[in-house]
Amino acid sequence: MSMNSRATRRIAIIGSGFSGLCLGIQLTRLGIDSFTIFEKSDRLGGTWRDNTYPGAACDVPSFSYCFSFEQKTDWSRKWAPQAEILEYMEDCAKKYDLMRHIRFGTEIAGASWDEDAAVWRIRTAKGEEVLAEVLVAGVGQLNRPNMPKLRGAENFKGVSFHSARWRHDIDLTGKSVGVVGNAASAIQFIPQIAPKAGKVYVFQRSANWMVPRNDLAYTEAQKRRFARNPVLTRLYRWLIYFQHEINWPVFRRVSFLSRRMAQAAETYMRATITDPKLHEALIPDYPVGGKRILISDDYYSTLNRENVEVVTGGIDHLDENAIVTKDGRTIPVDVLIYATGFESTAFLAPMAIRGRDGRLLQDEWAGGAKAYLGISVAGFPNLFLMYGPNTNLGHNSIIFMIECQTNYILDCIRRLDESGASSIDLRRDVMDEFDAVQQKELEQRVWASTAKSWYKNEAGRITNNWSGSTIRYWWKTIRADPKLYQLKARRVPTLAEDHAAAEVDPANRAA
Repeated sequence: MSMNSRATRRIAIIGSGFSGLCLGIQLTRLGIDSFTIFEKSDRLGGTWRDNTYPGAACDVPSFSYCFSFEQKTDWSRKWAPQAEILEYMEDCAKKYDLMRHIRFGTEIAGASWDEDAAVWRIRTAKGEEVLAEVLVAGVGQLNRPNMPKLRGAENFKGVSFHSARWRHDIDLTGKSVGVVGNAASAIQFIPQIAPKAGKVYVFQRSANWMVPRNDLAYTEAQKRRFARNPVLTRLYRWLIYFQHEINWPVFRRVSFLSRRMAQAAETYMRATITDPKLHEALIPDYPVGGKRILISDDYYSTLNRENVEVVTGGIDHLDENAIVTKDGRTIPVDVLIYATGFESTAFLAPMAIRGRDGRLLQDEWAGGAKAYLGISVAGFPNLFLMYGPNTNLGHNSIIFMIECQTNYILDCIRRLDESGASSIDLRRDVMDEFDAVQQKELEQRVWASTAKSWYKNEAGRITNNWSGSTIRYWWKTIRADPKLYQLKARRVPTLAEDHAAAEVDPANRAA
């Protein structure tokens, strides 16, 4: 893709996770320097910066969980640990000279579209206003911890924290630890803390389907082979991709593959858990794939420990030093860890984004977040989303989707530049038609059969997951069709406006 000399419009990117880094790197590779990545923290990395709990690791194989254009060949394990992923992200930022484009410690409070000037007026939490012709939200779906409202939580006098805000200063040795939740993060840190804790109570609301991770460490010889043979490494990456992609039929409502996977998962559980009375509690009451399919080699074996107990009675309330269950048990705990996931359906919150005619994006999404290909929203010109509504996956690497979105956004910017237009805005009928088809397809997916999950909002609308295969998403994002958008001609600025614009640092890169 090439861009002409007019590609000097200011681009503001919110978030320095994989999405923000991917777009920033590709802009740099195209020779575009007029962009800024706004990061509220003092370090890049997004979810891989925030989630530092013991045992944190990716549930996508390492060789598939990195940029296709920057393949890491010396992963330590088949499933990369958190610290290694974060190090990779920081290495990418340094290699592509992105650090000078990142404004750390800058939280974005909101943005409003200025129709006359054809710019986004972006407000930081400190009250600063930044102008940018293009605004890209790369904040993802898993950035705000979900804290359940437990009755009496304010009375609890022990230590409590969310797994995404892990308290490394708290020594769990000999402590009675209550873990609220038993999904993706819990199954990673519980095996790590159980050997040192005095007692671990796992408060399980519902069971999860789980299959073995089959993790392994790469040998030094294997790492050297990957480094010396880029073709071999590329083939290995594609092998992993297609091995995961063929699992897509699991997520259809009725599937032979899903029945086989459920049988394999149950067999794995029964063969590992020694207490027969626990078997029934660990079999989900929904089809496989209805919620995130978990992978672990050591969670079930950890449940066999004498100092670990699965509690299924449900939490009624907390008192000063204990959890009281709905069936009347009082369980003393010193430390309470919330492994309760994220507020995944409130996309872009708490930022207030106002589009044309001052319309608030929150109002646009009153019934649930939606966007064309998860990227564009009608009435919000020059705004693009990454890892937006209905782009999450249950079977493959989100990095693949992020690279597709990056390609599509760059194509939209290129069309802006080539046409000389001031704005590009998705047609309302295109978004409505796309969303109707998407929701109809999602009704036929296994997620629709699950009463509650992080894929759904309170009204039951599936807002997070893509309804098809990743191959289909790639095909739809190869290029942006200008017929789906309204391009507005650029207005010739006055001399006063030219002078005002010249006084604004094009990249807004003040440290």
